[in-house]
Amino acid sequence: MIKGFARKYFEGKCCIYCGKYGLLRLKDGRLKCKNCYKYYSIKKLKTDIQILYYFYLEISGRKTAREMNLNYKTIQSRFMNFRKCIKNYSDNQARKLNGKLELDESYFGGKRKGNRGRGAFNKTIVFGILERKGKIYLKIVENVSKENLMKAIENKTKKGSVFYTDGFKSYNSLSQFGKHNIIKHSEDEFAKGHNHINGIEGFWSYAKERLHKYHGIKKNNYPLYLKEMEFRYNFRNENIFNLLFDICIRRSI
Repeated sequence: MIKGFARKYFEGKCCIYCGKYGLLRLKDGRLKCKNCYKYYSIKKLKTDIQILYYFYLEISGRKTAREMNLNYKTIQSRFMNFRKCIKNYSDNQARKLNGKLELDESYFGGKRKGNRGRGAFNKTIVFGILERKGKIYLKIVENVSKENLMKAIENKTKKGSVFYTDGFKSYNSLSQFGKHNIIKHSEDEFAKGHNHINGIEGFWSYAKERLHKYHGIKKNNYPLYLKEMEFRYNFRNENIFNLLFDICIRRSI
C-alpha cells in the first residue's frame, strides 16, 4: 500500500531523520540510528505514514478512522496538521507569477439564500491568479474592491506580464502592471485562441468538487483547505505522496 519512497522508512530500513541505513532495534520497540544517534518509535511512524497515505488519496477523515480503527478526532487533528505543513511549505516556496496570467474570484461556502456570484452574502471570497502551464496562487480577500485586488496582484505578479480577466470594473487599472486583455462573456469571441480564462474557471470547479465532500468547512479553516487545493494543483505533475511525506512527516517529527 505504501509508496516506494516511504517504504524504506515504513519498514525500518532507513533513518527518518538523516535518511541513512544503519538502524538498531531496541528492546522497547524503538529504533536508534547509528549515524545521527536519534531515537524514534517505528510503531508510531507506521501509523503516521498510513494516515498520511489516506490523506494523499483524499479519503475522508471518517472513513480513514473506520479503516484504521482510530478515533475520528485523532484523524481529523492529523489531517489539519498536514494542511498546516502544506501551508508553511507553500509560503516558503512562494514566488511571483509571470507570463500569461488568468485572474478571477470565486465564492466558497455552503448553499445559502441570497445573491450568487459577486456580492454573495456570507461566503468566503477567494481571489486566484493562474499562471498558464504553471502554478496557481489563492488568497482569501475581504471584498473584491479595486484596492484589494490591485494590492494582491502587485504583491504576487511580475510587471510586464500579460493579464486575462473578465470585464469586472475592479480590474480597470490593471494595465499599470502589464498588458490587460479583457474577455467579454457575452461576445462570440469569448474563449477563442489565447483570449480566455478557462484555466482558472476550471480550477474553481476542481477545488469546489473536492471541498464539497467535506459537507461543511468552518470559515476559519478555509485558508488551510484552500492551500491544500493550491498545493495539489501546483504539484499535480509530481509524486505528491513523496512530497507530502517529506514535508508532513520527515520535517515535522
